[in-house]
Amino acid sequence: MATALHHLTDTGSQAVPSAAGMKFAIAVSEWNSPITGALLEGALQTLKAHGARGEDILVKSVPGSFELTFAAKRFMDYGGVDAVIALGCVIRGDTPHFDYVCMGVTQGIARLNAEGTIPVIYGLVTTNTLEQAQERAGGKLGNKGSECAVTAIKMVDFAWSLHK
Repeated sequence: MATALHHLTDTGSQAVPSAAGMKFAIAVSEWNSPITGALLEGALQTLKAHGARGEDILVKSVPGSFELTFAAKRFMDYGGVDAVIALGCVIRGDTPHFDYVCMGVTQGIARLNAEGTIPVIYGLVTTNTLEQAQERAGGKLGNKGSECAVTAIKMVDFAWSLHK
């Protein structure tokens, strides 16, 4: 997550493992598509830069961010993937809808991680303004999609290390 001291694309103190042989699914929201499209592009570029092959990345879109949990669960049930990345964007409006969507997605993905056998990476950008979302989708704060890709690679490597 971006803070004053940490850029979204900072990968941390440890090197990013190779993604060669890893298989990923990405669920991306159509809502706020200029933002989610940039997040998807960041994720794809980062996965490939670390060795993932294009044919090992399955991308499907869903209408909105609330549907990300359902998509992630279907990817988990589908099998054949080592991690799921859920990408969406919710920008605060004049009604409490923002709070309900953000809480639902957050709780849903947390539940999938607690109960599932593969990691589901939380890539929901939640901002007060469009400008803040743009800053996190390739702007001055980096790209949350790229950050999610690095997290997915590290979590698959973590899971695989337990089976060695």
